[in-house]
This record gives sequence, C-alpha cells and structure tokens, in this order.
Amino acid sequence: QVQLVESGGGSVQAGGSLRLSCTASGDTFSKYAVAWFRQAPGKEREREFIAAATLSGASTFYADSLKGRFTISKDNAKSTAYLEMSKQKPEDTAVYYCAADRSGAASMRERKGTLDAWGKGTLVTVSS
Repeated sequence: QVQLVESGGGSVQAGGSLRLSCTASGDTFSKYAVAWFRQAPGKEREREFIAAATLSGASTFYADSLKGRFTISKDNAKSTAYLEMSKQKPEDTAVYYCAADRSGAASMRERKGTLDAWGKGTLVTVSS
C-alpha cells in the first residue's frame, strides 16, 4: 500500500502563489491516480475536492469553483504529485490533503470515503 506525505504548506499573502507536493512511497506511484482535497478550519466534516489526475497524469479533473487557480500534476518518475495554487484568497486557508487510489481519477471526488491512501495533510494559511 502506498504511503503519502504532503509538504510545501505555510503562510502566504492574498494574491500570492504556493506549490504543494505529495511524495509517495511503499508502492509504484504509476499504479495510482492522485487527488487533492482540503478541509477548512471549523469544517471537520467537509473535505472539499480540488483536483485529480489519472495514473499517468495526462488527464486531470477539477472542481469547477477552483479551476483556473489550481493546477494538479503528477511526476511518476519522482513519485510525487503537485498542486500549484495561484491568486490565493483568505478562504483558501485549509489543511490540504493528497489521496491516491488504484481505481482511477474520475470518481475520486465521490469516493473520498474509500480511497486507498491519504496523507496527513499540510496547512496553508492565506492572510489578507
């Protein structure tokens, strides 16, 4: 089973950019689709889907509300997925999680309760 570790979180001012990384170990990363989710402070029951990428990373899926400011990518050679975030807003403040699953990217949004693996998250704080 793959293990995931997120990194790259921190504090950023509104309008700024940040890149998060999700590094995998324990299994072949190319066997997994990957997705990013986030959980805002005070919303422990709401893990919001951001984006997903297929096994190769060639195809991607985005939440409509975030498309254009967030970009997911996957580098199987480095066993790492990325989330590029631009034009950050205070409401982007959240813990960001990556997840991996062998069943494909298209339905990861709906299957977040049964995905194969999750990282522990990295906190992003956007100040106004």
